[in-house]
Amino acid sequence: MLFVHGFGCDQHMWRLVAPAFADEHRIVTLDLVGAGGSDPAAWDPRRYDSLDAYADDILGVVRELDLHDVVLVGHSVSAMTGLLAAVAEPSRFAALVLIGPSPRYIDDDGYRGGFSAADIEELLASLDSNYLGWSTAMAPVIMGNAERPALGEELTASFCRMDPEIARQFARVTFLSDCRDALPEVRIPTLVLQCREDVIAPVEVGQYVADAIPDARMVLLDATGHCPHLSAPDDTIAAMRDFLGSRVGAA
Repeated sequence: MLFVHGFGCDQHMWRLVAPAFADEHRIVTLDLVGAGGSDPAAWDPRRYDSLDAYADDILGVVRELDLHDVVLVGHSVSAMTGLLAAVAEPSRFAALVLIGPSPRYIDDDGYRGGFSAADIEELLASLDSNYLGWSTAMAPVIMGNAERPALGEELTASFCRMDPEIARQFARVTFLSDCRDALPEVRIPTLVLQCREDVIAPVEVGQYVADAIPDARMVLLDATGHCPHLSAPDDTIAAMRDFLGSRVGAA
């Protein structure tokens, strides 16, 4: 199982979920370039100007470790980069678990992404002008669960550790992306894990992803916020176990 974190996070964010699968699977976690303990020298703004570069990095890890039958668990934007990797090299992958995915954040004709174009431009402008201030204000909102402030504080600290220059470009690449055309190209069993309240990826987005992927199902968790692997790890683990047993195990 390969766990790939979302924007502003690092591999430490999987600590409440990944160990639950260690008895049955080899567990691999990683830090995306620009996050966690990754090599700062690896960052190249010309290379990382699209989600394809991050998908290529995922494939690089898969090839370097000679991984096969991979269950890729991707959170947020890494749900989409993981999906792009699986479309590019399907023989390496057995299944996808997409946590809070969004193929497009901006509303379009007949599609609700949750944000208008003006919303996203305002968000990116705020991030450009004061990344630390944006992180302090937005991370608790993204996490949700206001009654559990430690969760929001952890995400805030994680956001603030990221290099602002890298974070600004990654945010722009993320929030202006459109991966809808890739969804029907997925050829492996897919689980979409969706929280009932998520300011980043509304329920309609999760359902759209599940409907567009040929062999996918969505589980609506009785959880709030954008990070159920931190706020509701037991429910996240249970949904993943059921999926792996009933879909992947039967494949």
